[in-house]
Amino acid sequence: MTGAGGSLRVLVVEDERIISLAVASMLRNMGHTVAACVARGEDALEAARDLSPDLVLLDIHLEGDMDGIAVARALRERGGPPVAFTSAYTDEATRSQALAVGPLAFLSKPVSPQDFRAVVAGLALPGA
Repeated sequence: MTGAGGSLRVLVVEDERIISLAVASMLRNMGHTVAACVARGEDALEAARDLSPDLVLLDIHLEGDMDGIAVARALRERGGPPVAFTSAYTDEATRSQALAVGPLAFLSKPVSPQDFRAVVAGLALPGA
């Protein structure tokens, strides 16, 4: 983690502006830095490369040609930051596809501060 006092630099990737704003506000209230908020998968890859976040909170449904699963796969192949999916999609097929790319977590929307704290605790574990 790069921030002072255990704070994280988080890239928020969410296609719904109101949800993006709410997640960013929650993160800031928890003392974390929001590196950026983007809505397209292609922009997420660019932001992850340019901003070096500690964590990417990644929705599965995104604007553009790439969904969140494709973004997570590309980030993993590039040795990018860990990913935690945030999604309203909870059907087993989507969940299985998402979990197959090795995310740190799969959080159902709306994301609560307690759920995010659990993800941050997971980042501190060896091998996370």
